[in-house]
Amino acid sequence: MDDGQEVRVTDTSIGEHVWDQNPRGSQFSCPEDSVAFIQSQSGKSVHAEKHKEAIEELLVQDVPPGDLKQLLIACAKSLSDNDMHKFEKLIEKARRAVSISGEPIQRLGAYMIEGLVARKEESGSNIYHTLRCREPEGKDLLSYMHILYEICPYLKFGYMAANGAIAEACKNEDRIHIIDFQIAQGTQWTTLLQALAARPSGPPYVRITGIDDPVNRYARGAGLEAVAGRLAVISEKFKIPVEFNGLPEFAPDVTRDMLDVRPGEALAVNFPLQLHHTPDESVDITNPRDGLLRMVKSLSPKVITLIEQESNTNTTPFLTRFVETLDYYLAMFESIDVTLPRDRKERINVEQHCLARDIVNIIACEGKERVERHELFGKWKSRLTMAGFRQYPLSSYVNSVIRNLLRYYSENYTLVEKDGGMLLGWKDRFLVSASAWY
Repeated sequence: MDDGQEVRVTDTSIGEHVWDQNPRGSQFSCPEDSVAFIQSQSGKSVHAEKHKEAIEELLVQDVPPGDLKQLLIACAKSLSDNDMHKFEKLIEKARRAVSISGEPIQRLGAYMIEGLVARKEESGSNIYHTLRCREPEGKDLLSYMHILYEICPYLKFGYMAANGAIAEACKNEDRIHIIDFQIAQGTQWTTLLQALAARPSGPPYVRITGIDDPVNRYARGAGLEAVAGRLAVISEKFKIPVEFNGLPEFAPDVTRDMLDVRPGEALAVNFPLQLHHTPDESVDITNPRDGLLRMVKSLSPKVITLIEQESNTNTTPFLTRFVETLDYYLAMFESIDVTLPRDRKERINVEQHCLARDIVNIIACEGKERVERHELFGKWKSRLTMAGFRQYPLSSYVNSVIRNLLRYYSENYTLVEKDGGMLLGWKDRFLVSASAWY
């Protein structure tokens, strides 16, 4: 971008911002008739100005030139140290370096800055709720989510691994009840229902209970009714009996009685990128996260599947959490960069509406307002084990299929089978874990 060019970007989720590429003060000119006045000022004033500039230079000299990642970390550190003067100088410099249509670090940096400023102004929760209100209509948001899953295969293949585990666990069952704690569009079940319908012995009877909390961002528009319609079409197309029950409840509030568990049905429970939204003991002394797992265990499921972001943002201190978030989402933004051109409107919409709000929430919010609380696979393994679960092996066939499919996307996508689970990622960064339990 040329010096002197000002870019104004209207971002419906973040608000309107200006990233000015001019050096500080370069937009001002000095009329000739003012020169004499300036020169007539005392040497003391000139010295004071030079001293001020020297101090400001010292504030940012520890940041390598052109290293936006280190500049963002320096911003977070100054905020963590409560050095507001340094923070303002650094954030001003960072704002001039970011762009929601630039390189991956520039795009991500724009949203990281929003989170930092919101945290500094202690307006994180307000901005978070504002972002929710400015989100597009349900059908548009669902379209963006669909694009996200298509361009981020580690998300899509996490769902495929879960489906493979359910198909394997229920391969001899005539009646299957799937409880999905984040039904979203319901499209996860298309391939599974198609596979079940193709059984040589005939299709089983399938019940799906779809849980979607009443204020969830995916629940807009027709919501659960749209899911019911979509599953009805799939049922007719593949000639498989499907019964759907929508449950608009917060996951921690779901009780056994709401789920209508029936004798003679093989029960499969699915937690797709959802369980990290349920508060744990660090937020609520009743520990709803572990309580939900214990409740599910009491249902005696044939299998439960867990898909989660492989990130550690739950109880870590702010600065550590910021660096972890920067590292995680930078890998994600870099993976998107090889799939869609930087100036594609669809890409900008996906990043703004599907990722930016989560980033701001992780950085700006604390306590109950911080709902994005990811944990690493090892921690989930401990929680599930403590709730009484044992690991169910993922399908080796499905794993091999996923591994082969990943090669068609990019050689930089990775799949590692570790500790009984599957870790999917980009280059040397794991992004999603998938595992099965019983």
